[in-house]
Amino acid sequence: MNNTRIVLPGGAGLVGQNLVARLKERGYTNIVVIDKHPANVAILRQVQPDVTVVEADLSRPGDWQQYFKGAEVVVMLQAQIGGLFYEEFVANNVSSTGLILDLVKQNSIPYLVHISSSVVESAADDFYTNTKKDQEALVLASGIACPILRPTLMFGWFDRKHLGWLSRLMQKIPVFPIPGDGKYMRQPLYAGDFCGVIIGCIEKRIPGGIFNITGLERIDYIDMIRIIKKATKAKAIILKIPYSLFYALLWIWSLFDKAPPFTTQQLQALIAKDEFEVIDWPQIFGVKPTSFKDAITETFSHPKYSKIVLEF
Repeated sequence: MNNTRIVLPGGAGLVGQNLVARLKERGYTNIVVIDKHPANVAILRQVQPDVTVVEADLSRPGDWQQYFKGAEVVVMLQAQIGGLFYEEFVANNVSSTGLILDLVKQNSIPYLVHISSSVVESAADDFYTNTKKDQEALVLASGIACPILRPTLMFGWFDRKHLGWLSRLMQKIPVFPIPGDGKYMRQPLYAGDFCGVIIGCIEKRIPGGIFNITGLERIDYIDMIRIIKKATKAKAIILKIPYSLFYALLWIWSLFDKAPPFTTQQLQALIAKDEFEVIDWPQIFGVKPTSFKDAITETFSHPKYSKIVLEF
C-alpha cells in the first residue's frame, strides 16, 4: 500500500474519476480530490467512498487550501471544457491555476503534474483553446519544473462529453447526423492509457518538460462513430448532413440549453484539420497502449464504471 498523499484539483471529471480508480488499483490510499461540481462530487463519493473528496471552487481562496499541506504530489486536472460564457473559462482554467501554483510553492510540494491540452497547438480559436493556452503559460512562468501533458481528445469511463455523449445520443435517436462528409481525422486518446501516463510521471518522477500525449491511431470522425455504434449495438441510422445545417441546429440548441454538450465552437474545432505530434509515450512513461476498438469495448462494457455518467 502506498500512502503518498496525492491531491487532484478538478479530480471529479473524466480524467480524475478514471485516475482515482487506477491509482487505487495501484495501491494508493491517500488521495484528495477537490472539485466544485456537486453532482460529480457526489458520484465520486459514492463510487470511491474511501477517498477524501472536497467540494469547493478552486478559483477562489477557501478552506480547501489546507489539503495541500503535507502533499507530495499535485496533479492539476481542473478545466472548463464546454460552456457559453468566457468568464467561466477564465475562472476555472486560469484563476484556479494561479492559486494552486502558489500553494505548491508555499507548501514546498515536491512534485507537480500539469494536465494541459493538445488544443494549445490547435488552429481553433475558442474560449477553451485560448484559456488553456493562458493556463499553460502560467505554469511555464511559475518556475516550477514539472511535466506538462498535452492530451488529445479523450474518451473512457465516466465520459460525460465527446464520445460518451455521442454514444448515448446514438441510442436515443433514430437518425444520427454527421456534419459534412465526416472525414475529419481524429487522434483519440483512451483515458485509461492517459491515466497510465500520469501514474508513470508520479512513479518515475518524470522531470519537467512538455509532452504531447496523442492517440496513436489516426481515425476519421465518421469511422469512430461507426465503431461506437457497433460496440453499443445502437440502431440509429448514420446520416451525413450539410455542415451549415448541422451548425444551425447546434446554434438553435444553445438557445434552449445554457450548458450544451456540443457547441458551435466545438464543431469548428472538429473541422480544424489539426494533426498532433506523436511521441513514444508508451516507452517514456511505461504504458502499454490500448487499441481504439479494444478501448471502446472496455469503455462501454465495464461492469461497474460503464453505466456511470457524469454531468456537464
